[in-house]
Amino acid sequence: MQQFSVSKMVMVFAVILASIFFALPNMIPAETRKSLPSWWKPMNLGLDLRGGSYLLLEADTSALLKEQLADIEETSRSALRDVKIAYRTIRSADDSVFVTVNNATDVEAARKAIAAVTPGMEIDVQGEDRVHIGVPERLRRERQTAALAQSLEIVRRRIDEFGTTEPNIQRQGNDRIRVELPGVENPERVKTLLGQTAKMNFHLLEPNVSGLDARDLPAGTMLLQGSGELSGQTFVVRRRVEVSGERLIDSQPSFQDGKAVVNFRFDTAGGKRFGQVTSANVGQNLAIVLDNKVISAPRLLGPIVGGSGIITGGFTTQTANDLALLLRAGALPVPLVVLEERTIGPGLGADSIAAGATAALVGGGLVVVFMIIAYHTFGLFAVFGQIFHMLTLFAFLSLVGGTLTLPGIAGVVLSLGIAVDANVLIYERMREEFQSGKSLVNSLTSGFQNAFATIFDSNLTTFIAAAILYFLGAGPVKGFAVTLAVGIATSMFSAVMITRMQVWMWYRAAKRTTLPV
Repeated sequence: MQQFSVSKMVMVFAVILASIFFALPNMIPAETRKSLPSWWKPMNLGLDLRGGSYLLLEADTSALLKEQLADIEETSRSALRDVKIAYRTIRSADDSVFVTVNNATDVEAARKAIAAVTPGMEIDVQGEDRVHIGVPERLRRERQTAALAQSLEIVRRRIDEFGTTEPNIQRQGNDRIRVELPGVENPERVKTLLGQTAKMNFHLLEPNVSGLDARDLPAGTMLLQGSGELSGQTFVVRRRVEVSGERLIDSQPSFQDGKAVVNFRFDTAGGKRFGQVTSANVGQNLAIVLDNKVISAPRLLGPIVGGSGIITGGFTTQTANDLALLLRAGALPVPLVVLEERTIGPGLGADSIAAGATAALVGGGLVVVFMIIAYHTFGLFAVFGQIFHMLTLFAFLSLVGGTLTLPGIAGVVLSLGIAVDANVLIYERMREEFQSGKSLVNSLTSGFQNAFATIFDSNLTTFIAAAILYFLGAGPVKGFAVTLAVGIATSMFSAVMITRMQVWMWYRAAKRTTLPV
């Protein structure tokens, strides 16, 4: 039999010891695990094993079109004002904006002025005095796709800020997001955080105007309701965004005069713009608008420079924390609606773990019995190899922070069968070689060498299938694919290296002449 070098033995024993070390946290009681360092943690359990909350969110893309049409209205209004073209109405209907000018001779000039500031839009003249601005279907789809991708990233940021470990956040279909939160049994606060758009902008209040309804509003203004301390009040707010909330780079909860407040800080450009706005409008009220509601409308007593400020609004400690979290994570481009909500108790997860463990023990026990009956001493070598195969698999998942799900347990059990199959191929090849008249040492060598190609090919095809499941599947399917793929790699190591080392040590312990299979 070929020499099994000392360096190989050292490498195998090092892998075995490392596997035992990194798999050990999975056997430590849950109370003690909390004190373990972050690099030495057990595997995370998925939603189906640990329990938690499941939310299915749908992006309301209709709001995106309304916002786009509102932007076109405001842009068109500014463009006509710049070229001094008088107009009667600017209004949106369905998926278009219609501009009616006072003088029919100005309609072509109005079309050109609007086209210059609304690239990509479908603009034409209808009748003698009306300009039609349409949003092409292609642009609508592109904006919806970008909005969903941005929503997915912001949901992920908010969940990370919330502190949930190992969440599963994935896109589903064209306009839905699936959120799985292991260990979160009360999803109400999470729903509140995810349901808020958290789009904050700074607007000026229209001075000396109050108590109007929507029909009497001056051009370029909107009527908004107050929130928090300002609940029940209405405000006439200029549509123009003086400073966008997108310029915020940090927000933290704090206290001022014993009341909860939120400190915010702009980036360089936002801080400069905020300083210019507050300097030019001393004595006026600056409305802080969050999700189309005025949460604060302080009077500017002087310029606010330095790029930072404070939001007051009758917050509690939790609402201040939540608002700061939302502003740090960023605003959703579209509202998200909860379509489905499920709470899975840990009891169901415990039952799943028990059922999975029972299945693994029964299956593993039958494999052990078969291997010992069929291959005697070599069967014991295969059993020891599978034990270390499982240790290596769990150690790897623990080391990389993997999540074990119920389908993942199925992948683990399947990888155990694959590993045993490799041993069966090796031992049967040894039997054939020995029965053909070869010596024991040549039979052992041929068994490992000639079976390797078959083992590699079969495992490669299974690995390709696992990779396809991972990239095309979602949620539990991915968990199954990951454990199967890792199990294939560790089974190859156990069959080719650990079992071979044991056979070599058995042969060298005493010059054997009979194959014990």
